[in-house]
Amino acid sequence: MTTDVLDKDPDKPRPEQPVLGQNRPIAGILTRLTAMMSLAVMFAFVKLAGQNGVHVTESLFYRQLTAMPLICFLIWRSRAGWPAIKSNQHTLHILRSTLGIFAMGLNFWAMTLLPLADATTISFTVPIFATLFAALVLREHVGIRRWSAILIGFVGVLVVVQPGGNLIPAFGATVALGGALVTAAVTLVIRILGRTETSAVTIFWFSVYTLPALAVCVYIYGGGHEWRTWGYLLGIGIFGAIGQLTITQSLRLAPVSTVMPMDYSALVWASIIGIVVFNQWPGLSILIGAPIIIASGLFIAWREHVHASRQERSKIAREHPKPGV
Repeated sequence: MTTDVLDKDPDKPRPEQPVLGQNRPIAGILTRLTAMMSLAVMFAFVKLAGQNGVHVTESLFYRQLTAMPLICFLIWRSRAGWPAIKSNQHTLHILRSTLGIFAMGLNFWAMTLLPLADATTISFTVPIFATLFAALVLREHVGIRRWSAILIGFVGVLVVVQPGGNLIPAFGATVALGGALVTAAVTLVIRILGRTETSAVTIFWFSVYTLPALAVCVYIYGGGHEWRTWGYLLGIGIFGAIGQLTITQSLRLAPVSTVMPMDYSALVWASIIGIVVFNQWPGLSILIGAPIIIASGLFIAWREHVHASRQERSKIAREHPKPGV
């Protein structure tokens, strides 16, 4: 899930790209927890809207439409300002936008097909798929420890999905896994874009390229709604924007390695909302499989942080050798 799904936050800076002012870990953690709560509420509105006949593309349109003013504000407030949106990477931006809206659509759809806790748990496989893609596509070195974590993560997926069982609808689980898979692919494109583009610029062009297509879809699939349904769509936009803003702010307050583990709190919020609003209790497979997937994701994140720290120390040592060496 992030920002786009629980992010589900593929636009965040990588550990080797520190942000100035990251010296308030408690504030960063609390802000990240707020972001995850906001996104969980957004997905609840997605599910409620879907139950009232709203097409997924319509939910996506209002999510993107509400985010656009926020992104423009962030760019306007940035040091570089509007000149920063100039880019020579529009082919990659179009690829990122195509994959990104497809991933977001699958994640939204999964929320309408599955209990919130189930869909959220499956979304936690994104770092597992992303590491796998990085090794196979970008030819990045992945050690035996991360390969082991990937295998353990997939064991957790099997526990949750229960192939051949009837605890989770097979079609819904397939859609959720597809969303995680495409989201992981998006992270690879963003990592390439991140060499020349800032996060705000990447999100800006994501909105620019996807809104026209979504507007056409709304014209085809959208329609009149009762006031309650319009409230759900407004909630999708507002809480999606709050989630995006607080995700960005959390990275200004503390390093990625500090705030990223808080993303797994999304399962707590999803479970609470699922029980209170939809009367859907997490099943035994979620209670067993979710900790396995979360542990795998956290270990992968920790190993990537260790690897990035080593690279940074090596770079500093090369640029500033000790006297007499």
